Amino acid sequence: MKHPANQEFYAYWDEKRAGALAPERSDLGPEEVRHLLGDIFVLSCDLAAGYPVRVAGTRMCALLGADLKGRGFISLFRDADREDIIDILGIVTEENQPTVAGLTALVPDGGRIHLELLLLPFCARSHSPVSMTGLLAPLTPIVGLQAYGSLKEFSLTSWRHLEQDRGRPRALRKWSLIRGLTVYEGLR
Repeated sequence: MKHPANQEFYAYWDEKRAGALAPERSDLGPEEVRHLLGDIFVLSCDLAAGYPVRVAGTRMCALLGADLKGRGFISLFRDADREDIIDILGIVTEENQPTVAGLTALVPDGGRIHLELLLLPFCARSHSPVSMTGLLAPLTPIVGLQAYGSLKEFSLTSWRHLEQDRGRPRALRKWSLIRGLTVYEGLR
């Protein structure tokens, strides 16, 4: 992780899970990460609805120029990256794999800004909706949020699952690239 806010939020999340795969949502208290709340979000793990945003911080909404509540998170990404972000979100949810991703986004003047995305699972509980949390932080210094106003067309530039080597088997993904060649992601 490059951004200090992501490092701090991950350390807080890791402390709260106390050795478990993930903490329960109620274990994370906003008062302890008050200074990060503007960049933090919570997603509902509902693929059919596009992983809707349940809660989004004010700085995140300002970067995107709109209130994100209820908006599908995957709709922020350009079409070419949507399948990858869906796979990443699924791995975070189903395998409790905290993940960090590098992103770029298009700014209104046509340039690109670099961001870092942290995705952290919550422990699934019966009778409560499955969700995850995360933090979106710009890596490029921003003088005024109004200068960017509405970032769009997020692109994935890189991603890494932070705890892949915990001795748990990964879910397999099968790709048939060309006739006669099949790639299985997840085997060692």
